[in-house]
Amino acid sequence: MLRVRYVVRLWGTVALLALATLMARAAPNSDVTVEQMKARVSSASVGDRPHLCVQIAQKQLAETDKLYAAGDLEKGQAALLDVVTYCELARDYAIQSRKYQKQSEIAVRTMTRRISELMHSLGQNDQAPLKDAVDRLQRVRDDLLKAMFPKGAK
Repeated sequence: MLRVRYVVRLWGTVALLALATLMARAAPNSDVTVEQMKARVSSASVGDRPHLCVQIAQKQLAETDKLYAAGDLEKGQAALLDVVTYCELARDYAIQSRKYQKQSEIAVRTMTRRISELMHSLGQNDQAPLKDAVDRLQRVRDDLLKAMFPKGAK
């Protein structure tokens, strides 16, 4: 009788550990840093790179918002440069692989809006880097749209 209880507890513990492991793997890993994501870009397949680059740009945009809100314009501009750079990489990889083009365009459009909103919350002297970023992101969107809808294709 004692031995049966021991076996039941043991199997219960093993099942609980297995369930916890499965849940940990299934849960999205929000603890992944931007630097870790950047390191994964080069080893990812070409088809997975656009999505990864968009994720990096989105995380960097959130960081840009925080830095500009805190008044740290220099670090904010560095993070903003990462946003633009990784959006451009996402465009290049999306066009090259012909995957994730539409999702990349939608994500870039959303980021462009957020940067525009941020730009309008700042003084005239601090808007130049944001204006440049919006212009570059607009070119990214245009390139993606041209790749998705080429002229004369029917």
